[in-house]
Amino acid sequence: MTNRNLERAERIRGGLYGLLVGDALGVPYEFHDASEIPAEHEIEMEPPKGFRRAHSGVPIGTWSDDGAQALCLLDSLRRDASLNLADFASQLLAWYETGHMTPDGKVFDVGIQTRRALSALQRGVDASRAGPDGERDNGNGALMRCLPVIFAASSLDEVVELAMRQGVVTHGHIRSQLCCALYAVVGAGILGGLSAMEAVGRAEREVYRRFAKAEHDDEVRLVLGARSEPSRGSGYVVDSLWSAIDCLLTTTDYEACVRRAVMLGNDTDTTACIAGGLAGMLYGDESIPERWRERLKGKELVERALAAISSGRLPK
Repeated sequence: MTNRNLERAERIRGGLYGLLVGDALGVPYEFHDASEIPAEHEIEMEPPKGFRRAHSGVPIGTWSDDGAQALCLLDSLRRDASLNLADFASQLLAWYETGHMTPDGKVFDVGIQTRRALSALQRGVDASRAGPDGERDNGNGALMRCLPVIFAASSLDEVVELAMRQGVVTHGHIRSQLCCALYAVVGAGILGGLSAMEAVGRAEREVYRRFAKAEHDDEVRLVLGARSEPSRGSGYVVDSLWSAIDCLLTTTDYEACVRRAVMLGNDTDTTACIAGGLAGMLYGDESIPERWRERLKGKELVERALAAISSGRLPK
């Protein structure tokens, strides 16, 4: 059940661990159709015997590009809460080239669109123009990492601005940026104590108010109208957004939320990461099963990031 009395620090801790644990939980199940995913009660960090793991050489409990990029974003925001895109781009390149913000210095999963953007950055393209911006360039690579912007923003205007700003480095199309904005406003609502349903409703109204009946009216209607479509857990940013939100709205605890995300199949790590960040904030750090937190690799990186927030190096 939703706990409206959680302290901000506990929600932030739950959000960061929630996205990383969800990511790591989903890694072994990635690329499988929903029909191939084990029964809900069998979904664990280590899949049941006989299940063909994705990324079989990756240690159980390792987060993927989703979690690493989220930590890169958080670290960049720690240095400049307005988000210096050149600094953020350098963080992403450090991840791509040297395994920065990974538990073991190894990169094993890079999206096609993100790889194109990073290649552009390596060639010297400005960070604000590196992200491919065609209509078909709407993967979920910016959405999966954007939760930390709500920890740095001091107003709803900043939440929207930062969510969209961080996205352009790898995903230049407005559809992706609108999805990031909507997700971040949902997260800001939960961080402020709203229920999941209240936070989603407010986010829909905010995105419509800010962007509809203007240049991007068609895109706003496309994003908001997709809420009623069946969840597929795919890598398409609109489906990824609503799949994760549906998992949040149709469950009552963290464990059920991320398990449901994995059960959708396909881009399991990202769906569980996106949903898990929100669920972790909604239910708090203690809601994340201890057995999953114990198996999570790289906890020293997480604790370092949380210490930076608690020490006041991000806005309160």
